[in-house]
Amino acid sequence: MTESEQVELAKAYVALSNAHCVEFILPIFTETTNYHSTYAGELQGKEVIGAMMADYFLRFPDVYWNVPEYRYIKHGVVNFEFALTATEAQSGDRIERIGFEQIEFSEAGKIQRIEVKPL
Repeated sequence: MTESEQVELAKAYVALSNAHCVEFILPIFTETTNYHSTYAGELQGKEVIGAMMADYFLRFPDVYWNVPEYRYIKHGVVNFEFALTATEAQSGDRIERIGFEQIEFSEAGKIQRIEVKPL
């Protein structure tokens, strides 16, 4: 996988997340993908991560990640800063967060690890 292919895969993951398409996100994960987030905790396996995402999209039906720039760090690693905006469905409360995300890819071009933390 080239540098630009890895960046494009990261962009595709964010675009699918912004479209709330869990059914299209899961195929780009390995079976044992590890997801670590300050907010969601540590999750292992694409089915568990998919369930968390589906619940999150229901809780925040307008959630959107704005990513101005993607950075290729080294082979298999792309990271970026994001600005998240969302409205909590039940309360109507608006949230805004600034954060950092790092994605690690397998040799086959699948996401094998995601780390998300606030800035």
